[in-house]
Order: sequence, then C-alpha cells, then structure tokens
Amino acid sequence: MDGDARTRRNATPSGEGWGYSATIPADLGQPQGVVARANPPAPVPTGKGTEHGDKAGKQDKKPEKEDGEDDGADDKAAKKPTPGWKKALYGLIGLIVLAVIVIAAMAYWLYARQFETTDNAFIDGYQSQVSAQASAKVLKLLVADNEEVRKGQVILELDPRDYQVRLDTARAQHAQTEAQLLQAQADVQTRQANVDQAQAQVRVTQANLGQQQTDLKRYQSIDPRAVSRQTVDNTSAQTRAAAAQVDAAQQAVAAAAAQLKSQRAKVDASAAEVRAAEVAITQAELNLSYTTVTAPQDGRITRRTVDVGNYVNPGQALLAVVSDELWVTANFKETQLARMRRGQHVRIQVDACPGKSFDAHIDSFQAGTGAVFSALPAENATGNYVKVIQRVPVKIVFDHPVEECRIALGLSVAPRVTVID
Repeated sequence: MDGDARTRRNATPSGEGWGYSATIPADLGQPQGVVARANPPAPVPTGKGTEHGDKAGKQDKKPEKEDGEDDGADDKAAKKPTPGWKKALYGLIGLIVLAVIVIAAMAYWLYARQFETTDNAFIDGYQSQVSAQASAKVLKLLVADNEEVRKGQVILELDPRDYQVRLDTARAQHAQTEAQLLQAQADVQTRQANVDQAQAQVRVTQANLGQQQTDLKRYQSIDPRAVSRQTVDNTSAQTRAAAAQVDAAQQAVAAAAAQLKSQRAKVDASAAEVRAAEVAITQAELNLSYTTVTAPQDGRITRRTVDVGNYVNPGQALLAVVSDELWVTANFKETQLARMRRGQHVRIQVDACPGKSFDAHIDSFQAGTGAVFSALPAENATGNYVKVIQRVPVKIVFDHPVEECRIALGLSVAPRVTVID
C-alpha cells in the first residue's frame, strides 16, 4: 500500500461497488477517529458484478417499456373515428355563426346607410373686427378679455378734445353763414323796393308823356293863328322830354331788377354756405362720436390688442367681437351630397362636450367647393390632372341654443345627417 505506514486502510463492499476507508493518526494533522472515504473508479465487472449489472439493466429497461405502452395507447385513441353526430353538430354551429355574422352585417349596413357623417366639421360664427375710426389716445378701456358684451355697449373711449374743438369751430362757422344769409335776404327786400320805385317812376313819366302828347295834338289841331308858334314848339319839346323820361325810368326798372336778381343769387350762395356749415357740423359730430367705440353686436371680446394710453389710428384693429350665434360648417365629400337636403335632421356631438349631443338641421350648401375659394385655387387646365374628391361646406344650424356646455369657434364636432326620414 502507498502512503504512511501508520495509515490504516480498509476495503469494504457497497451497493454500487467497492469502497475504501483509511484511519489517519492524530499526529498527522487530522482529528483522531475521522474516517475518510472515497469512491473508486467504476469497478471492473466480474461474474458476480455482471449478474448484478444485468439485474440493474433489467430494472432500467422496465420503465422504458411502460412508456412505450402509453404511446401505443395514445395512438390508438387518436386513430379512433369522430362520431357523425359530432360532425353534424360542428357544421350546424358553423352555419349558425356564419348566419349571425351575415345578419349582423346586413343590419349594420341597413342602419348605417341612413346617415352621412364626417369628422371634417367645426364650430363657426361671425367675427366682427372692431377698428379705430379716429386718431387719438385711448383714455378708458371698459372691457376685459372674453367678456360678454351687448350691441351698443361702450367698449373704450378715446381723447375727444381735438374733435370737440373742431365741432365748436364748425358751429361758429355755421352761425356766421346764417348771419350772412339773413343780411342777403334783407338786401333782397331792399332791391325789391328799388324795383318797385323804379316801376312807379315809369308810370309817372308815362303819365307826363301822355299829357304832353295830348297838349301837342290839341295845339296842332287848332287854327295856327289862335296859338303862338312858340307855345307849339315848347309843347313839342316837353313831349320829347317826357318820352325820354319814360325811357330812363324803364332803364332804371331794368337796373333795379338786375340788382334784385344779383341779390337773390347772393341769398342762394349764403344758403349754400349755411348748408355746408351744417354738413361740417355733422362731420365734426360724427368724428367726435368715433372717440366712443361701441360693440357692433352681442358676443364676447376676443383678440384684444389695445390698452389704455395707446395711440390709435384709423383702420387699426383693436379687438374682435365673436357673435353668440354659432353654427356648424361641415365639409362633406361630394359623393355624400346625393341624398342630403335642406331641413334634414342632424345629430351633433362636440368633442369639448363628451357624452352630449345636440339636435340641428341643414340650413344651406355653399355654392362652390372649398378649393374654389381658397387662396390658391387649382389650375386643372395646366399640367397632369389627378382627380381628387372635393369637399363642399354645409351650414348646419342648431335647433336650440347650446347651454349645456360652452362652445367656441373652431371646436371639432361630429355631425350625423339623417338622409332617410
């Protein structure tokens, strides 16, 4: 044996073969009485061991034989034919399921064909842009963002002093033109009196001329020896002088009449100046009114860009008023319009109001597709043409005011039009 002579080794048989044990003395570094065992390599089979191994092999093969028997039983069960009544049952169930699917599809189609829907729909309404009409500084701002206002309500006030001065000036000019008109009208009366006087003088001179002509005819008709030649000559001279006086008086009447006409023209001019002064007053009052900005309609204040102290100019955008009257603009495809008519019922769901729907009806159809009125309309006559389904805006009006929730311009909605009543 190898190792220390004081080490005792023993060989003992075990169920799996031979084992070795050794007792190591205490002075060799191991505790006294400790037995170390080690299994040797597989023993060389002997006649006795071969018999033992055969028995073990038989025991190992026995479970494999049992597994094989189980596989054979499964194959026999798999090869067993399915009864005919089961096949018939399976076929009946398949037919029933298919029939249910077909009936459900038909029912859905019959139901869905009653409606036309689109998700290309939005809340729409009127937007009134409020702009300045006068150049002035903002003195007061009487509304806040998103505030409800009523038509005619004062929104803001501009500095009115410059426009008040212009109004006072226009009123003073009007008073001056009225005074000039009164003076012109008084002068017309004076001119008319002059005409009347000139006409009276014509009548006086005509009477004097008639008297002179009568005296001249009388002197000429009597015996020349009964009247002196000098008397006849004097009467003849006086007659000619009276005729000249008549002509002068008539000329005076014409001159007075011309002056009267001229004065009446001055009256008309003064009246025109009065009317112009009145217009100037109206314009000044209108400009003064522009310093008070009011709401053009009922609605809410949006997009306010002005504040107290800002200097604004005519045409400058100050804010917008969104009307309380809202509707839905739904852009349906042209293929969906065949059965749609005015007045058809519409059920509207608003994304901002989950779980709620509103009754409405079709009000009108736009006279053109959205592409026609776009900033850059399509030029179909140029280049290659690709057909695209067009959309037509349809105006849908609510049957009742929406009070259950707050809606605003641009919110997405889902309208469902009942096209079969």
